Amino acid sequence: MIVRSSGTQPINIEQDVVLARQTTRKLATECGMRLIDLTKLVTAVSELARNTMVYGGGGDMDWQVLEDSARIGLRLTFRDEGPGIPDLKLAMTDGWTSGNGLGLGLTGAKRLVDEFELDTAPGEGTRITITRWT
Repeated sequence: MIVRSSGTQPINIEQDVVLARQTTRKLATECGMRLIDLTKLVTAVSELARNTMVYGGGGDMDWQVLEDSARIGLRLTFRDEGPGIPDLKLAMTDGWTSGNGLGLGLTGAKRLVDEFELDTAPGEGTRITITRWT
C-alpha cells in the first residue's frame, strides 16, 4: 500500500469540526469517491470530530490518501489525550449515550465506513481510525 499524501488538522473548537468535514469532502472528491460514499464518510467524520472535541477535550485528525493495486482510499485517524472510554463494550452499544445524543455516534460511524479501529484506555485518550475505499 502506498500513501499518496497525508496531513494533520487540529480539532479543538466547533469551527475545527466544520473544517474536518470540509477537508474530508475535498480529499474524498479528489479520490474519485462516489457521492453516496463521500456522504457516508463525511457523516462519520462529523460524529468522530465532535467526539474528539467534546469528550476528548480536543485533539487531531490525521489523514492519508492511500493507494493499493486496485483502489484508492481515505484513512482518517482521530486522536485525543482525554479521559478515554471507560467501558468500550457499552460505548459500542446502539442507543447508549454518555451525553444527550441518540447513542449512535460510534456505532453509526462504524457502519458508515469500510474499516474501523478503536484504541482507548481510561486516562490514556482515544484513537479511532476509519478508512473508506473507492
